[in-house]
Amino acid sequence: MSNIVAIVGRPNVGKSTLFNRLIEQRQAIMDNQSGVTRDRHYGRAEWTNHFFTVIDTGGYVVGSEDVFEEAIREQVEIAIDEATVILFVVDCMTGVTGLDEDFANVLRRSKKPVFVVANKAETTDRMQAASEFYSFGMGDPYPISAQTGSGTGDLLDEVIKHFPSEDVEDPDAGIPRIAIIGRPNVGKSSFVNTLLGRERTIVTDIAGTTRDSINTRYKAFGQDLILTDTAGLRRKARVSDNIEFYSTLRTIKAMEESDVCIIMLDATRGMESQDMTIIGQAIKAKKGVVLMVNKWDAVEKDHRTADVWKKEMLQRLAPIDYLPVIFTSVHEKQRIFQVMEKAMEVYENKTKKIPTSKINELMQPEIEAYPPPALKGKHVKIKYMLQVPTPSPTFIFFCNLPQYIKESYERFLENKLRDHFGFDGVPLTLFFRQK
Repeated sequence: MSNIVAIVGRPNVGKSTLFNRLIEQRQAIMDNQSGVTRDRHYGRAEWTNHFFTVIDTGGYVVGSEDVFEEAIREQVEIAIDEATVILFVVDCMTGVTGLDEDFANVLRRSKKPVFVVANKAETTDRMQAASEFYSFGMGDPYPISAQTGSGTGDLLDEVIKHFPSEDVEDPDAGIPRIAIIGRPNVGKSSFVNTLLGRERTIVTDIAGTTRDSINTRYKAFGQDLILTDTAGLRRKARVSDNIEFYSTLRTIKAMEESDVCIIMLDATRGMESQDMTIIGQAIKAKKGVVLMVNKWDAVEKDHRTADVWKKEMLQRLAPIDYLPVIFTSVHEKQRIFQVMEKAMEVYENKTKKIPTSKINELMQPEIEAYPPPALKGKHVKIKYMLQVPTPSPTFIFFCNLPQYIKESYERFLENKLRDHFGFDGVPLTLFFRQK
C-alpha cells in the first residue's frame, strides 16, 4: 500500500459515510449513534486512474466515558502514522468545537498533508458556514456532502497531487483470504493480534467489541495472506439493534469472500447450536474450514480429552467428518501457528486440480468393485469422470442413468475421492451427467 488516505475526526461527523463514498461500497457500518467505528478499516479507491487505499477510523475523543476511548485513539494515531494524506473531517452543521481544535493541534504535529473536509454541506448556507474552519490555519476547507457526493471530486483532484508514486489497481488480487469467524467473545481479535504481534484490533471482555470486518495483510510460511477479523455471529433472535444487524451482514459477506474460514469455538462452553449453524453456513458457501477450539488451557483434561472432544464434535456434525480440529489457547499462545499452517493446507486442498487421467485411473477400480445399485432393473454405468475449473473442488461423473444415483452412493464416491486425493477441510461437489 503506497498511497494511503486516512479519514479522521471526532465522532459522528460522517467519516464512515465518506469512506463508503470513496470506495464506492457500503463496507463501513453507518449509524446516527456516535462511536460505531472502532478499529481501522481499509478499502481501495480510484480517482482519474490513481489508485489508493482509504482508512476509516473511529471518532477521536478525549475525556469521555467511552470504555473504548483510549483504544480508538491509538487506532487513529496508527492510521495517521501510516497515511500519505490525511482528511480531517468536520461538521458544517455544528461548526468548530473544542474537540475539533484539540484534534487539529494533534494533526499539525504529524507533518503530513492535511485537508480540512467540511462535511454535511448540502445547502448554500452550510457551504458558506464552512469558512469558519479557516480558523484552524490548515488551508482552505473543502465543503462536501459525503451523503450525496457533491464536492468530493474537487477534494480528490487535490488529494492525488500529493501521491508520491503510482499504485496498482488491486494489490490483494490472488492472495488467499482467511476469515476468522465465530460467536461473540471467543477470542477472534486476540488471535489476530497475537499472530500479528501488535494490537491490530481492539480487544475487551465486552461481547461485540468488533463491529466491522477488518482485513489485514499477513505473511506465514512464505505465503502472503489476508486475515479478516469479523464480528461475532449470534442467533438471529438475539441480534438486538441495527449496528449488530449490519455487523452480522459484514461477517457473512467476509465469509463469502474468503477462501478458508477458521471457525473458532469456546472450549469452556463446548460446541453449541450456533457453532453448528456457522459451520453449516461455511460448508454451504463451499469454503475451506478449520475448527479452532480456543481457551483449551481453561479446560480440565487428561490425555484422552482432546480425542473425545473431537469424536463428539464430528459425530454432531455428521456426515461432515472431514474438518480438521485444533485445540488452542490464544492466551497461552499454544498451537496458534498450527492453525495457520492447517489453514494453508486447506487452501491448497481447495485450489488443487487433479488430472482427468489420474481421477479415472484411481476411481474406476473403486466403482467396478462397488458399482451403483440397480434400480427398477436398470444398471447404472459410470463411464468416466473429471474435475471442472471452479473455485471449490467440483467433479462431474458421466453415466447412462444419472437420475438413479442415490445419495448414499454419492457419499461413497466422495469418500473415495478423499481417500485418494485428500481434500481435508474442503467440501466437494459432485454432479452426475448423462453420457
